[in-house]
Amino acid sequence: MGTEEKTEKIGRFLSVCDELVTGSYMNAEGKISEALKDIAACRELTNLFAAVTDGYDYPAARRAYLRPRAGAGVSGRVGAYLPAERQDVLAFVFCLFVEIDAGTVHLGDLLLRYFYVDGSYTASYAVFAGRMIRPFRDIVKECFPEAGKRGQAALARKKREEALAAFAGALPVEERRIMGRELREEERSAGAALFSELIAAAARRDVAEIRALLAGYRYFLRYICAESEESAALFSLADQL
Repeated sequence: MGTEEKTEKIGRFLSVCDELVTGSYMNAEGKISEALKDIAACRELTNLFAAVTDGYDYPAARRAYLRPRAGAGVSGRVGAYLPAERQDVLAFVFCLFVEIDAGTVHLGDLLLRYFYVDGSYTASYAVFAGRMIRPFRDIVKECFPEAGKRGQAALARKKREEALAAFAGALPVEERRIMGRELREEERSAGAALFSELIAAAARRDVAEIRALLAGYRYFLRYICAESEESAALFSLADQL
């Protein structure tokens, strides 16, 4: 396997970790499974986690670092900690991921038992991600700095692609809304031209042209008094491009 391919695989794993840190509880179990598959597919990552877990007493660590505090079930009662040693952080979170993926630990139960915030899975997951996954990810990034940079770039590209796809999907909806209004002939002609060019620019992924056309579209909306929550949502999507 060449250096470029190794870096790409490690970058892909780090991108999944980024998504776990910033993502939601609803997607977390799937992302944890994806992260473990990325480890298995990359010899460098497999070797790293084999080294840190060699002889590691995870059951003892789990008893030491996951401790329900008095008043569990009360907002803010967090009873989860990380080891002091960096290699132990990697081993502990990796083993926890394996348990979650295997179903021997249920993520929802883990969150409400050790990361409780207002009985909310969403809020509790945010604490779990910040306290456990973020330091784990950062240590791996430091082990593979070049891959970490590429992973960030790949994640940014993915987010832009997702935003562009959402924007392109929203254009026909907005077009139907506007063209279904009572418009004068010149207004209808201008609107049709704007949407035609916007759809073509989105298909070409030409973000500069999309932004230029949207500047004109904003004035067009004001002229025909058609600004709405729908158009605001379209402009919000464009801001993510």
